[in-house]
Amino acid sequence: MTPAPSAPPDPAATARARRRGILLVVVATFTFALSAACVKAIGPAIPVAEVILFRNLFAIPALLPVVLAAGAWAALATPNPMGHAARTLFGMMGMIGAFYGYVHLPLTTVTALGFTMPLFLTVLSVPLLNERVGWRRGLAVLVGFLGVLLMVRPGGEGMRGEGLAVTLCLLGSVGWALAMITIRKMGEAGESAVAIVFWFAVGSAVLAGIAAIPVWVWPSAWEWALLAGIGLISALAQVLMTDAYRSGETTLLAPFEYAGIVWTTAIGAFVWAELPDGWDFAGIAVLVGAGLYIWHREVTLGVRR
Repeated sequence: MTPAPSAPPDPAATARARRRGILLVVVATFTFALSAACVKAIGPAIPVAEVILFRNLFAIPALLPVVLAAGAWAALATPNPMGHAARTLFGMMGMIGAFYGYVHLPLTTVTALGFTMPLFLTVLSVPLLNERVGWRRGLAVLVGFLGVLLMVRPGGEGMRGEGLAVTLCLLGSVGWALAMITIRKMGEAGESAVAIVFWFAVGSAVLAGIAAIPVWVWPSAWEWALLAGIGLISALAQVLMTDAYRSGETTLLAPFEYAGIVWTTAIGAFVWAELPDGWDFAGIAVLVGAGLYIWHREVTLGVRR
């Protein structure tokens, strides 16, 4: 018996799903910016390791409903514990760089430096994923790093913030790129997204807890509120972003993640009077342009394949 042909997709429903996905991405970037602002507000008083510890401890309960909906313990069973360990180490590297940067650099600068992750991902995909990177994407990577130089202006009077903070931010982006590669490999091996997110939160809490012991500072009531906000807001942002990419195509939604620069610029200006200068805007424009071009080439090559 010949199966009945499937109904064609409803254009109106597709359009609604796409609009919903775009809205969720924009809202998610705003919640990530709020979390970054909380980190910056608490950073001078609480060590980075302790902030990361509570970021994950408060996020775990917020993730439990998602775990239960996915099948509880069965959803967390994993045949690849070493993959989770590697993802945790690389993710910790990313969080340390970002959190230290939020404390010592303008929010906009840290957010923009975070967008070097696609550049590092492009470079690292050659030896680690055996991918080919053509001259166009290679040139875009070089242009992107030129944007970084325009922003930080090493060795010049215009350099904003500490050199150590910039270095750690960039190393953090390398960590996020390695984490993305690890996640891609785990996903191809059949690992569930729920397991990847949950075990990262648990593993990061354990590592950060160990690192926080020698530098422990007991938080005040206000600092407890900020720590809870960092964890809960970060968990909400992850859920929103995940839901967004379930609603729309990656090729459509990815550019809207750059809305994070708008949010962090606004928050930094209104709360801490952090006003980017002309060189900062030029560097951000070059960096974002390079990232968008790499995204465009990925989409184009994907369609051709």
